[in-house]
Amino acid sequence: MSGPGDGEGRGGVGSPETGVPRIVDAEGVVFLGPGAMEIAPYRVDPPGPGEVRVRMAASGVCHSDLHVLDGDWTRPAPAVMGHEGAGWVESLGPNPDANGPHVGDLVVLAWTAPCGRCASCRRDEGWLCLDPAGSGHRLQRGDVRIRRPDGAALGAYSGIGTLGSVQVVAADAAIPVDPRTDPAVAALIGCAITTGVGAVTRTARVRAGESVAVMGLGGVGLAAVLGARLAGARRIVAIDRLAAKLDRAIELGASDTVVAGANPAATAAAVRALIAGGGNGAGDPQAGGASAARSAAEAPGTADGVDHAFETSGTVSGVETAMAVVRPGGTTVLVGMPAQDARVGLDVYAFVESGARLLASNYGSAIPAEIFPEIARHAIAGSLPFERLIEERIGLAGVRTAFDALRRGDGARRVVVFPSP
Repeated sequence: MSGPGDGEGRGGVGSPETGVPRIVDAEGVVFLGPGAMEIAPYRVDPPGPGEVRVRMAASGVCHSDLHVLDGDWTRPAPAVMGHEGAGWVESLGPNPDANGPHVGDLVVLAWTAPCGRCASCRRDEGWLCLDPAGSGHRLQRGDVRIRRPDGAALGAYSGIGTLGSVQVVAADAAIPVDPRTDPAVAALIGCAITTGVGAVTRTARVRAGESVAVMGLGGVGLAAVLGARLAGARRIVAIDRLAAKLDRAIELGASDTVVAGANPAATAAAVRALIAGGGNGAGDPQAGGASAARSAAEAPGTADGVDHAFETSGTVSGVETAMAVVRPGGTTVLVGMPAQDARVGLDVYAFVESGARLLASNYGSAIPAEIFPEIARHAIAGSLPFERLIEERIGLAGVRTAFDALRRGDGARRVVVFPSP
């Protein structure tokens, strides 16, 4: 594979660029259609106007990628997968914006970069931008920047294709962060961390002293636990069907834990009993199961529920549980993304009577250019242990195993770390 000096005139990361960028070789995970992928070589064009070429440092393996691979979400193929990554800018397109990223910058890639002009952006809701820079899947002839060795076009998932070793992306989608940031953590800022932390601090706007429940303890759910800790939540109840995941939530700041059962109502009763009874404490990850549910049933009206519940598992049962654990007037925030066309039933009478709120959180209701550097500062300061979201650092060859682990719900994030050039 070509190094950063091949055709780029660079001596290394951060050095000035000279000469004319050329086509470079790369390798990545290519989605071929539902159920099919391969690790394959491809070639990367120089960046065009408003673009930068990035040599990837790290990429998370996210459940959204698995939804695409397993056919839960319809996406075009072939395309290089991945939408959660960070890397080093190695070349700029013609006439670059002086305020944009520079060669040598460590950048976190955003799968949506607000245009600043549409109706959503004018409402300061850039995460709902109607015309984001560089998103989509870049299969239109004029947008293609990556090709197979035989010249056949490849797309880039969400316009950034982070599970490839080199990408051309919109300059607005490449957000510079402090170069001291661990690249693997920087990669997770691009999706999991921003989605989880933002859901708490921006979508729900949790206040100090409030109580929170987090349903699902993958990368996004654990980030939501950290977000609740950042917000100063008084009680943080971590919920997952796998008891092994609860210990890490305690390490990250959860005050209580519940093993989710098959019955959302019983799981919700367990959470309510914890809130009413003072909690099971940080050292007892198995508590809050059948006994807590039983005590809640024996003492109706004593378990008020939490102020905010965050559903990050992307399951129907998770949504039902999250809606059932909030107090009257509380807020349920839907964060996890299920398969397309998933439906959840709602007792409208009871919901209206409860005075509760149901919110959807897209990208943590955050603008990448604002929140990415902010989170990176927390990571560098050590105020929040984002590195604990990383289950394992792997190479591209480990991506299939990482997808299998996601299917089992095993652990937090696996992060592909690309070799240094």
